[in-house]
This record gives sequence, structure tokens and C-alpha cells, in this order.
Amino acid sequence: MTVRGCGAFSLEFPETGIPNEGLDMNTFFKTRCAAILCVATIALAPGFAAAESQEEALTSEAGIGIAAALATLVYGPVKIAYATLGLVFGGAAYGLSGGDADVLHAVVTPAVRGDYVVKPANVTMNESLEFFGREPEYRYSQTAMLPAEPPEDPWTD
Repeated sequence: MTVRGCGAFSLEFPETGIPNEGLDMNTFFKTRCAAILCVATIALAPGFAAAESQEEALTSEAGIGIAAALATLVYGPVKIAYATLGLVFGGAAYGLSGGDADVLHAVVTPAVRGDYVVKPANVTMNESLEFFGREPEYRYSQTAMLPAEPPEDPWTD
């Protein structure tokens, strides 16, 4: 290998005996910088992908929020009309039953209780949407946690 004063060096391939005059130091450094840039791009790619997934998650959450708001525009007035009619018919049932509060309670409770607004958790089906309301002590019974350990079987020793 011979080195010249202009920054180029020549190589001779032993198999062919053809000299290679085209590889100079400028091309060598450009190739090395390109290789470093490729390695850095590959190393930083997961960070950029995480940023894109955060943007996608934000866009998805915004879409779910808009869907919940639009659903509330339809669901809310229907629920309010149902609650109003429940109060009217509950009052009529109370009067026709001779002042029986249990009759009033049986008619008014499902009409007035329940959800009036569609939440994003309802759109994603993480929570149920209750049109017909329940008493507070029964409202979350379907989401109650099961015991950590199953009960003992009385038939085994």
C-alpha cells in the first residue's frame, strides 16, 4: 500500500493485480459518517416509535371523547324525558295507591337513578351504562371483586 501526499492511497488486489486508485480519505470519512448515522438512526428508532404511539393514543382518546359527547347529545335528552315521565307516573301511582310510598319508590327509582351522561369508559365498554337505575347498594354489585382464594370444599378431607 502506498500513501500519496494528496490524501489518497492506493490498494492493489493480490488476486487480480489491478490497482485501486479511487478510494481517498474524504470518501472514507463520508462512508464512516454514513455508517455512524445509520447506527444512530436504528438506535433512536424505538424512541420515535414510542412518540408516535403516544400521538396515536392521544388521537384515539380524543376520538373516544368525541364519540361519548355525541352519544350524550342523543342519550341525555332521552334519559331526561324518561326520568320526567317516571316522576309523573310515580306521582300518579302514589296517588292511586292511596299514598303508598313503596309504589312511588318502585316507579321513581329506576326512572330517576342511572347514568345521564355517556362517559368515555362507557364507549370503550370498561363500564356499563345504566339507563334503568338501581339502588346505590346494588349499583356496583356486578363489578364486585371475587375473593382471592376459592372457598374450601367441605367434601374433601
